[in-house]
Amino acid sequence: MLSEFPYNRLAVKQYATKWSLSRNPAYYNFDNIGGDCSNFASQCIYAGSKVMNYTPVMGWYYHNLANRSPSWTDVRFLYNFLVNNKSVGPYGILVDKNDIEVGDIIQLGNEAGQYYHTTVVMSVDDEILVAAHTFNALNRPLSSYYYENIRYIHILGVREFI
Repeated sequence: MLSEFPYNRLAVKQYATKWSLSRNPAYYNFDNIGGDCSNFASQCIYAGSKVMNYTPVMGWYYHNLANRSPSWTDVRFLYNFLVNNKSVGPYGILVDKNDIEVGDIIQLGNEAGQYYHTTVVMSVDDEILVAAHTFNALNRPLSSYYYENIRYIHILGVREFI
């Protein structure tokens, strides 16, 4: 039976705080082969969900460089997984800026609508602060980034077979 559980936003924030300015040796560093931002965001999401989806091709999982899903490390595929996932693992929806929370995901894109950077929300108080890899950031103001398009992905929860 597929059951739903809350997403642990505190665990996401704690993981991002620990690893945003360095690299967790349990994961490959993708900085030199396209960027590490979605890999880092996936690590953070995993810290808050503790469930991977091992569906071939369309799932969301990581074992090592050679055994991972495209959604673990690619901006577009991560988005597609999160907003379309009806099975095991984390799932979310697109929301507007006012509905995001700590642990949610923000992706930045260009004028053509191609998204190229994934960040993790650390704070939404006075200003949205994010953590990210590729260009390491911890509590960086979202307003300091340059982008033409933006999407806010609110993680609704986590599903697991029980």
